[in-house]
Amino acid sequence: MSVTDKAEYESGYDFVVVANRLAVNRVTNEDGTTGWQRSPGGLVTALAPIMATSEGAWVGWHGAPDETLEPFDHEGMHLHPVPLSDEELENYYEGFSNGTLWPLYHDVIARPLFHRHWWDAYRKVNQRFAEAAAKVAARGATVWVQDYQLQLVPQMLRDLREDVKIGFFNHIPFPPPGLFAQLPWRHSVMKGLLGADLIGFQRESDARNFQRAVRYRLGHYIKADQVYVPLDSETAAPLEGFTADPARGTAPRQLSSPESGTFRLSEAKAFPISIDTDRIVELSNDPKIIARAAQIRAELGNPETIFLGVDRLDYTKGIRHRLKAYEELLQEGKLEVGKHTMVQIASPSREGVESYQVLRDEIELTVGRINGEYDTMGHTAVRYLHHSYPVEEMVALYLAADVMLVTALRDGMNLVAKEYVAARKSGTGVLVLSEFTGAADQLRQALLINPHDIDELKAAMVQATALDPEDEKKRMRSLRRQVVSHNVKRWAEDFLARLDQL
Repeated sequence: MSVTDKAEYESGYDFVVVANRLAVNRVTNEDGTTGWQRSPGGLVTALAPIMATSEGAWVGWHGAPDETLEPFDHEGMHLHPVPLSDEELENYYEGFSNGTLWPLYHDVIARPLFHRHWWDAYRKVNQRFAEAAAKVAARGATVWVQDYQLQLVPQMLRDLREDVKIGFFNHIPFPPPGLFAQLPWRHSVMKGLLGADLIGFQRESDARNFQRAVRYRLGHYIKADQVYVPLDSETAAPLEGFTADPARGTAPRQLSSPESGTFRLSEAKAFPISIDTDRIVELSNDPKIIARAAQIRAELGNPETIFLGVDRLDYTKGIRHRLKAYEELLQEGKLEVGKHTMVQIASPSREGVESYQVLRDEIELTVGRINGEYDTMGHTAVRYLHHSYPVEEMVALYLAADVMLVTALRDGMNLVAKEYVAARKSGTGVLVLSEFTGAADQLRQALLINPHDIDELKAAMVQATALDPEDEKKRMRSLRRQVVSHNVKRWAEDFLARLDQL
């Protein structure tokens, strides 16, 4: 299909977002009827105003398997549902996306599985998303593809629509070349991503990892974040027979250079994502939420220090590590139930995946053991809550907590850390932050730790309980300046401005 074949492209949409999920969730009204509600996530918050002013469309799955819906409009956005079968969700989403790519891209904390039928489903679904985007995009439109579930879409879309400008943003880390090399379909994934004019990553290290993988495996010339993608298909062929050693810095001979043929440029660089800071600040000033924060402290027995962890229940988040550190501090008498307590929010995640079921069982057993050993009649050592909560309750928790524990073993960004900082308008509060989160690149005044080093994590937790008040406020003021000035709206504007320049 070519752009010249479709006259209706002239009446399409100038800005198209392609994501695994639509920007709305289905809800049941009080009268029993069903409707749609805008998703509360930061991505939707950032892009909805842009879509409203630029005739935007959002392409994504609507959340129900084996159901086909017609396109519809909601709050200024044109929504184009992509149908997925129950089998496709099992193989494309739970399988290849979260059983192969997620663990591989998170430093193989869990073992990735490589099943060919998962890959076949991933490729098939990506093609369907690309065709849906090609159908709704106007001539010369900007199309922004989101995240690791759709890495093949940029090149598939380019094959369908040479006239559109394509951006891609990866919301999770991109692994070092040595890990990425394990993926049997590595060349197809790299070529899929290189179909975009601009490929965004959370951290500079992620962009460098991608560039190195492209150089080692495809032999493309790279200069100043720009990849020279050969238009000659023979030159662009993957080097299946070449084995590179990234640790030694070896690479295949350069198959492409600016002087040796015709190229299309694809730029790969970091655009650190952020949060809807204004919304968090507004909620933190709400008297009802401030009162709820005081109520939470009272319900916990008004301890001197509340440690807070807020995570999806995922093996990358380091929940087990922080529980181990907390338990050892209780054993050693450096923390005391009554004076100190931990609240751990672990929202349900991928409950159909076996590794997540095992993790849930392990964490719940650990919490039970700690509470059985250290609870008193009046106080609980760990208040563990396996629920999802609305943003209002989350902000109340941020206001109630004295110390935020973000101990991820690997994280693209970790927006919870930024939400906690944004909520702490009083200038108090301590953020203990893993150096393996993308947020650590910006939030340098946090207490940075290596979560694999339990002793270091324990020392930071004790330090957080006794930090000099002036040092605490100085750190938090610096953190808030960074978060408030770099919100999710600025992230989206920076990415799209750069895409428009290319």
